[in-house]
Amino acid sequence: MPTKLARALTAFRKEQAEAAPKVATRKASEMVLGVVNAALSETIGGSADLTGSNNTLTKDLGALSAENRKGRYVYYGIREHGMAAAMNGMALHGGVIPYGGTFLVFADYARGAMRLSALMGKRVIYVLTHDSIGLGEDGPTHQPVEHLAMLRATPGFHVFRPADVVETAEAWEAALTRSDGPSVLALSRQNLPAVRTEHNRKNLSAMGAYVLAEAEHRRAAILLATGSEVHIALEARALLERKGIGARVVSMPCWERFAAQDEAYRRRVLPAGAVRVGVEAAVRFGWDRWLCGERGADRKADFVGMPGFGASGPAGEVYAHFGITPEAVAAKVEALL
Repeated sequence: MPTKLARALTAFRKEQAEAAPKVATRKASEMVLGVVNAALSETIGGSADLTGSNNTLTKDLGALSAENRKGRYVYYGIREHGMAAAMNGMALHGGVIPYGGTFLVFADYARGAMRLSALMGKRVIYVLTHDSIGLGEDGPTHQPVEHLAMLRATPGFHVFRPADVVETAEAWEAALTRSDGPSVLALSRQNLPAVRTEHNRKNLSAMGAYVLAEAEHRRAAILLATGSEVHIALEARALLERKGIGARVVSMPCWERFAAQDEAYRRRVLPAGAVRVGVEAAVRFGWDRWLCGERGADRKADFVGMPGFGASGPAGEVYAHFGITPEAVAAKVEALL
């Protein structure tokens, strides 16, 4: 990657940490791409007929067509598999870095080609928006409760689920600088509050997981969360601290990156001795590695997430309906103590 890209992204993260905007991470991705595409001429973007929803188009890219071979944006149509296959071809040819967008639930249609991205170890970046029950009124058919587990189970994928603008910028930087395999950015439809309001020159998301907020009282619990549920964990921490129960919040934007860290770092982030509660608007499958211990140890742990498919309704109401709330997280902790 060119030095100017790293400088531009560092400056962007600092600016956003200070501004602390409340935006959807799909919008945050568009903001980051404005920086990336200006500094990195090798990117070729696109979307499977969801450009306005995926926010993958930035100014001055121009549409790639028979008439405009200098265009850097592809309108793929409703062809998720075709888009993924074409991006594999671009990555195999070399000289370009392809990224393409669709809804996370539509990864089902691109699955065969996405698996080949991982199998071949090529740098293909999938921008998968509307990543949870938070997409709202489109209903359970569009709510991808099991898709994070499916992608995390695919060898070679790095699945990023950022919590705000700063984590989104870090995820993009990590995906772009990775040359040995594909990455997914799972992004929210709904607006999310900023959780990273202090600038850190180090890319914390590239570590996979990190301590976002430390316990004020004696640490009794660790709350682990990804993406749109990180702010819920922070609010649960505040409820617990008011009762004198110390709680650490760990943001886990990329499990695969965290698993690749040395054991000493993983133990610093997730030390023994505290109860653990995971929070994600998806199924529990895969979470027990981090909740119960990598060796399957008998640890007091629980999970707040989805027991099945979603429902149609405004994001806030759907979250409350399924009990993915700060109060529910805090109650789980108290029940374990």
